[in-house]
Amino acid sequence: MADVVFDQASRIYTPGAKPAVERLDLTVSDGEFVVLVGPSGSGKSTALRMLAGLEDIDEGSIRIDGENMVGVASRDRDIAMVFQNYALYPNKTVGENMAFPLKMAGVEKSARTERVREAAGILGLGDYLDRKPRALSGGQRQRVAMGRAIVREPRVFLMDEPLSNLDAKMRVSTRTEIAALQRRLGVTTVYVTHDQVEAMTMGDRVALLADGKLQQFDTPADLYDRPRNAFVAGFIGSPSMNLFTVPVTERGVTLAGREVALARDVRAKVGAEQLTTLTVGIRPEQWTVGPDGGEGIPTRVDVVEELGSDAFLYGTLADSAADLSDTSALIGGGGQSSSVVVRTGGRSGARRGDRVTLTPSTEGLHLFHPDTGDRI
Repeated sequence: MADVVFDQASRIYTPGAKPAVERLDLTVSDGEFVVLVGPSGSGKSTALRMLAGLEDIDEGSIRIDGENMVGVASRDRDIAMVFQNYALYPNKTVGENMAFPLKMAGVEKSARTERVREAAGILGLGDYLDRKPRALSGGQRQRVAMGRAIVREPRVFLMDEPLSNLDAKMRVSTRTEIAALQRRLGVTTVYVTHDQVEAMTMGDRVALLADGKLQQFDTPADLYDRPRNAFVAGFIGSPSMNLFTVPVTERGVTLAGREVALARDVRAKVGAEQLTTLTVGIRPEQWTVGPDGGEGIPTRVDVVEELGSDAFLYGTLADSAADLSDTSALIGGGGQSSSVVVRTGGRSGARRGDRVTLTPSTEGLHLFHPDTGDRI
């Protein structure tokens, strides 16, 4: 086992162009499970490949257990990688596939057999060692790929979107198995995914990247509760946070014609920066739904997603109930209307086209600078 340190590490494909990974500073502790997440093109897979030795490190360094990896060949880094593609040999059995890296390393047959049997027991593959990959399900094939990595007993596991080829139900069960397996083995693991739900449920800590830059590296709870900027706030959470850029008033901000009061210390910060607008973030669960004609913000329900224990209402806020009669004010439309998503209890009774009122919680509002996006 080992710790992993990215120290101002950059990958630049074209001189003078924007780096694919720019000055990444990141420390993965010994035995920790860290997830790299971000949208397409964020640099997460490039960062993993830099750690694996599959991409050059153009600036800075990457260290494994204190050893600088710049110039060190991939085969000499003592890492094991699990890819999105299972990459199993179709003509070999499960046992032969798992033993192959040991065979190539010159490990004697009796030791190979013992290590494969141990890994198969951990992964629940003991009854499948004599089968060919074509006789296995997608989830079982992915476990074989993981077993091939486990038998090597590496210092670091690297996983590049290993669940992408599985169906939704299999992804959920397999990600639970991977997380439990990593905690059992205690091997330092860096895992890449574009799925923020996967990242939040698996990682001890999560590194969110965008445009090659690290946006925030924190525990899943802190990413959700205290996003560092508006990008993190909008990316983390499913459905994502509602973000509104609204005018500042003497007591707070105005949202869809209703004043929302802010704490005195927050108003002082806003006043010190002489801001006239703020970006306000409100999670879907931070709304209270009331009847049409109530004290809250008039809202038209455009879509209802019933999920059993929960429901999500997608609607349109307006300055007044009259604004909701304007069919141009649909989700994403112009005027004084804004789209919103609200989380409620299951079977809320709301239907498409209903009129309700929404009141945001004044506790736990997320406030961001309207230009830089930084948290205030």
